[in-house]
Amino acid sequence: MNETVDPKIEDASDPIAFQTEVKQLLNILIHSLYTEREIFLRELISNASDALTQMRFIQQTEREVLDPEAELEIRLTVDADEKTITISDTGVGMTREEMRTNLGTIAQSGARAFLNAVEAENVAANDVIGQFGVGFYSVFMAAEWVKVISRSYRPDAEAASWYATGSDTFHLGTAEKEERGTTIIVKLNADAEEFAEEYRLRQIVKKHSDYVAYPIYIGDDEEQTNRQNAIWRQSPSEVKDEEYTDFYKQLTLDFQDPLTQVHFVADAPLKIYALLYFPAKVDQGMFALRADDGLKLYARKILIEEYTKDLLPPYYRFVQGVVDAEDLPLNVSRENVQANALMTRLKKILTNQVTRKLEMMAKKEVEKYIDFWNEFGQFIKEGVASDETDREKLYPLLRFHSTMHPTEWISLADYIERMGAGQEKIYYILGDDELSVSRSPHLDYFRAHDYEVLTMTDPVDSFMLMGLRKYQDFELQNVAAADLELPVPKETKEDGEAEDAIEPMSDDEVAALVGRFQSQLGERVSDVRVTERLTSSVARLVDVDGALGQEMQRVYRMMDRDYRVPAKTLELNPQHPILMKLSELPEDDALSKTIIEQIYASALLIEGVHPDPSGMIPRIQELMEAALER
Repeated sequence: MNETVDPKIEDASDPIAFQTEVKQLLNILIHSLYTEREIFLRELISNASDALTQMRFIQQTEREVLDPEAELEIRLTVDADEKTITISDTGVGMTREEMRTNLGTIAQSGARAFLNAVEAENVAANDVIGQFGVGFYSVFMAAEWVKVISRSYRPDAEAASWYATGSDTFHLGTAEKEERGTTIIVKLNADAEEFAEEYRLRQIVKKHSDYVAYPIYIGDDEEQTNRQNAIWRQSPSEVKDEEYTDFYKQLTLDFQDPLTQVHFVADAPLKIYALLYFPAKVDQGMFALRADDGLKLYARKILIEEYTKDLLPPYYRFVQGVVDAEDLPLNVSRENVQANALMTRLKKILTNQVTRKLEMMAKKEVEKYIDFWNEFGQFIKEGVASDETDREKLYPLLRFHSTMHPTEWISLADYIERMGAGQEKIYYILGDDELSVSRSPHLDYFRAHDYEVLTMTDPVDSFMLMGLRKYQDFELQNVAAADLELPVPKETKEDGEAEDAIEPMSDDEVAALVGRFQSQLGERVSDVRVTERLTSSVARLVDVDGALGQEMQRVYRMMDRDYRVPAKTLELNPQHPILMKLSELPEDDALSKTIIEQIYASALLIEGVHPDPSGMIPRIQELMEAALER
């Protein structure tokens, strides 16, 4: 870097050494790698905004100020030939001694805290810039040299200048400046000349400083670049529906209207403003701006982080919007901000607001909630599975199909309301799709006695059930469980109703038939037994480990682990005509063996665990040929 004092600086002082901490800071900024070097402009604009805010307060309390009629504004200009950027404001300005203090020592810079954070947490410097008041020094990420010319608002103050190249020293001098405020001239490094273009400055302002409270002008354009009015800081009663929609589309580039929004202001424990949106669809199209999950985090309308994932739990990652924290302490590293108690409270506030909005939709806007559920229901289920602390708050948001309402969505509360007298559990069944579930032999008893069963066919349902074992005072019970205690039937058929009942097999015939299944299927099944739970179905498979075993098998299968069909217990319906006819065939009859194989294969298929469904085709053809021959 050029160590020579800029020739334009007047009455330059001898080189003045930076404090040790500032030297270390400059070394980090100049020699480290940065993912977003553009933030130096955000920091300079933020400093200008602070100076304007101070000036606005002073104008309310003091009469004698320089340029009392000057507009409070920020102006950016570039010189493409000289490769310089100039940032000017009409704020409070600085005297020569204030420049020495503010720009050359640790007193105002917070450099020590910055250095401690970078060293202790091993984080990138640009992750913590803006949190310590060291933003001015970030200019040396892009600057060959920097010159500051400033004049205080005090009428008798003289203009002064400050100059540095990022080395160990800086220079102070006098300057000619008639108007109040500060002007910063940045000579760009050769590898930072992209910033000497007005269009690039507009991009940065739009991204980071769009809602600064003062107008920002670029070049000779008298139309301000920033929007300035932060809709989330307005009272919700003052914002129209179309304004919410317009802001959402600007924020996301989603062509569809949002499903709904949550807009609130809180004063304690933090003063925060938040405007959160629920998109209409999971997939928002190829033009959507969102590159990652998370909310935009602002501090006093200055963008601090574009994708903040720590403001909502992962299962609410579909929510988009902005959060503006007025009092969030940013005097620690990013990691410690995340662990900060107030940050935790902020997350809790936002999470409760989202949950409360969904509860309201579910009760008062049923059709809209069903639209939400069809798109985002999997996220709620994920929360039930993963959030040990708040999962119970999500239970009322769950929706299911059932055997009595296969095309409608019902809540757990709806199910309980329809339960018959004496029913003590909420019954459910897992499957791959609604059609196969509707034909499950596990439902025989429940159909026969008019019990409603929730049908769960979403791949994530098995995970969800790990966090959903009980709702209110009712346990959830898988109807496929081998150890299921059947509910007492609502109605019992009177004697004599089944006049056409077929003469049942004798105990010896049943035992012989069970033995034939065991002999043929061998280790493919853990056991073969008869059951009274089947009415219209021939057989069913149940897990040795009960319902939990079935759920875990589905989880393992979805996780692409080396999955093999476990040995299950085959339960037979001794009253079924197929088995009664089968018992009459000789044990060594080829057709008998084919039928046993098909009964087992059909049971695997209905459970969704058949390893090779197409392999059944030759056997089915064989059975058809045998039927035609007879």
